[in-house]
Amino acid sequence: MLRLFVARRLAVDPAAFVHPDAAPPIEIIQWNDERPIPRDELLRRVAPADGIVATLSDRIDPELLAIAPRLRVVANHAVGYDNVEIAACTARRVQVCNTPDVLTDATADLTFALILAVARRLHEAERIVREGRWHYWAPTMLLGLELRGALLGIVGYGRIGKAVAARARGFGMEVVWCGGHASGAIPLDDLLSRADVVSIHCPLTPETRHLIGAAQLTRMKRSAILVNTARGPIIDEVALVAALEAGTIAGAGLDVFEDEPRVHPGLVGRDDVVLVPHIGSATSVTRARMAELALTDAARVLRGERPRNPVNEVLP
Repeated sequence: MLRLFVARRLAVDPAAFVHPDAAPPIEIIQWNDERPIPRDELLRRVAPADGIVATLSDRIDPELLAIAPRLRVVANHAVGYDNVEIAACTARRVQVCNTPDVLTDATADLTFALILAVARRLHEAERIVREGRWHYWAPTMLLGLELRGALLGIVGYGRIGKAVAARARGFGMEVVWCGGHASGAIPLDDLLSRADVVSIHCPLTPETRHLIGAAQLTRMKRSAILVNTARGPIIDEVALVAALEAGTIAGAGLDVFEDEPRVHPGLVGRDDVVLVPHIGSATSVTRARMAELALTDAARVLRGERPRNPVNEVLP
């Protein structure tokens, strides 16, 4: 019997998409918990497995591959796959899959929610009300950034970046971008110096790690805000805290962090920063679709079929 290890509780019942009684049968073994599986337990559970449905917290590396000689497929419950060492998987002829497209709108919505929250100082305003410190209305109280006519700079103009651009244009914003394959891109330095809002949507790679550091933050307008719903290490958090403390930029909205779930303590107490716990794709519909894609592709590979969303090419 084939074995599929599912490394987290999902938004769906895995059996509904793996069909474990179909031929050849697939036994589903699941870490049915909201919390990430500890590394030693992951290695123990995956050792006899033929496939794994992994999450972004599960590191798929040579150590894991060596301990799981039967492994044929890694279906990542995410569009990004920086937690998976693709070259090592390809060398072992392990198929890697991801879940693109289905989380585009949910992540773009959350991105724009963060843009609005930081631009209109919602965190600070809500805290004033909740703490009973709102005693009067004033013409100069909590003045923020007006989005109509403002310039949005998108770093990484792929599916999600383009969906954010569409929302921004609906608010009357102008849009520029760098990265991606669309024509019209401008250099990153130009984008940073011109944009009123900078939104990060590129994948995490060795080249994009700390893409936004002290030098890049210095190029931004003092009135500009920075939003990240991609991957935390794209921004150097130490440099970001220093820039916020110095007033180099006006604020930030972060869904992802450099060392999740740890958040830099210099960010936590700030009124000019909005922090949420990696919820870009967190709608019931989107998370169910992500699980469906990952589970279905894992089962397809284990039954000798091509996956719908391959990341690497190992199958004939």
